[in-house]
Amino acid sequence: MAQLIVRNLEEDVVEALKARAAAHGRSAEAEHREILRTALMGPTAGKSLWDWLAAMPDDGHDEDFERIRDLPREVEL
Repeated sequence: MAQLIVRNLEEDVVEALKARAAAHGRSAEAEHREILRTALMGPTAGKSLWDWLAAMPDDGHDEDFERIRDLPREVEL
């Protein structure tokens, strides 16, 4: 197993980690491992943009997204 050392953490971050660990009945180290595991290997890890877009519900109508095409329009340079 590899080791990871995180230096120069703000004290409030450390306290929040300890509080979260206590709430879950774990040590701060075990909580840190779980946070990393969830963030990097959780259900959304490795999901491509295509996967995200394909998972979006098919709501709305095409008219909701129509562009106003009153071109040409004056542009000030």
